[in-house]
Amino acid sequence: MGNCFNCPSRVENSAHRASYPSNIGTSRRSVSSNLSAPSYKEKTGGALPASRTEGEILSNSNLKAFTFNDLRNATRNFRPDSLIGEGGFGYVYKGWINEQNFAPSKPGSGMVVAVKKLKPEGFQGHKEWLTEVNYLGQLHHPNLVKLIGYCSEGDNRLLVYEFMPKGSLENHLFRRGAEPLPWATRIKVAIGAARGLSFLNDESQIIYRDVKASNILLDTDFNAKLSDFGLAKDGPTGDKTHVSTQVMGTHGYAAPEYIATGRLSAKADVYSFGVVLLELLTGRRALEKTKAGTEQSLVDWAKPSLGDKRKLYRIMDPRLEGKYLKKGAHELGILALQCIGKDAKRRPRMSEVLASLEKLQDSKFGALPPQATRPKTSSTIPRSPMRNPPRSPLRPTPIGSPLPSYRRSPHVY
Repeated sequence: MGNCFNCPSRVENSAHRASYPSNIGTSRRSVSSNLSAPSYKEKTGGALPASRTEGEILSNSNLKAFTFNDLRNATRNFRPDSLIGEGGFGYVYKGWINEQNFAPSKPGSGMVVAVKKLKPEGFQGHKEWLTEVNYLGQLHHPNLVKLIGYCSEGDNRLLVYEFMPKGSLENHLFRRGAEPLPWATRIKVAIGAARGLSFLNDESQIIYRDVKASNILLDTDFNAKLSDFGLAKDGPTGDKTHVSTQVMGTHGYAAPEYIATGRLSAKADVYSFGVVLLELLTGRRALEKTKAGTEQSLVDWAKPSLGDKRKLYRIMDPRLEGKYLKKGAHELGILALQCIGKDAKRRPRMSEVLASLEKLQDSKFGALPPQATRPKTSSTIPRSPMRNPPRSPLRPTPIGSPLPSYRRSPHVY
């Protein structure tokens, strides 16, 4: 991967150095209460088993158990020039391992990986590390970042991910000097992320709880993969409509009902995904502290224009230079408006969001094949896998992940 992931509970702001979300320790903060396709999951039958011990999770994870020395050698002793991302939770390094036996290999040979190294202190960091091993050790899907292995040796806690060469969506949208993403590529990224979320919410009954641009990593062909599962949680079962939990996430992305009550449902992920759609439409961050009043919140600023074709063009990303069909932009605006609706029950399911997005690939909506509109390769794309630091209540979260360059965003803790 190219980026690292964010840790659970973030509602915070922070910047990552590279293209990877540093979720291993990403800064997610808990928000105070004020604020039929084949299944790719190895385990079948709904949500993953809960309440397992650390030993059970590690022994049944289907992951490679690396020694600390293996990862030290793979990253050239965690040298500064191997660092591709960092956050409150830890650091993400670029490394190389043998594709057959996963032994460390020389730089430039073998398979490139992103190694997330947690900071030794902090219960929250270890908890999120274990949560990530628990979920990514058993879930497999083309739109989820692949976790290759882990290291649990003494006080050392590390995760080894596939390397995501194009880094995070956040870097492409907001990093100074980055090549603007064409409209068709934006739709492609949205569809990939929606597929991953639909798999989690609708097929696996898992709530991701940390949907944001810095946690969406991109491969060479701009296929999107969700990273950083430190905040993931099993969804409600039976007749229950929600689970009650400490509020965790990132300011600007967290659903209002979740922040207010601590009641979590898959519709909170839908809201957060709607915010990402707004970022793709407007080229603006979910939260802009430098703006005044209602302009700070992307949702508050964009919402009045989303259902009006005449007003929508005023909030469109100027870097698109008008190269999109108004019909396609309007449809995406309407979909985003549905996702960020105040009434959680009336928001669409992620499977419905995905179906709507796939329709936008039709040429009548202006989404030409991504190959024809692929952005020029830029050497300025962030290089770090870490994106988000450990999450803590109501604090900004740094970005960090196993993918290339990521920046942390404010988290709700």
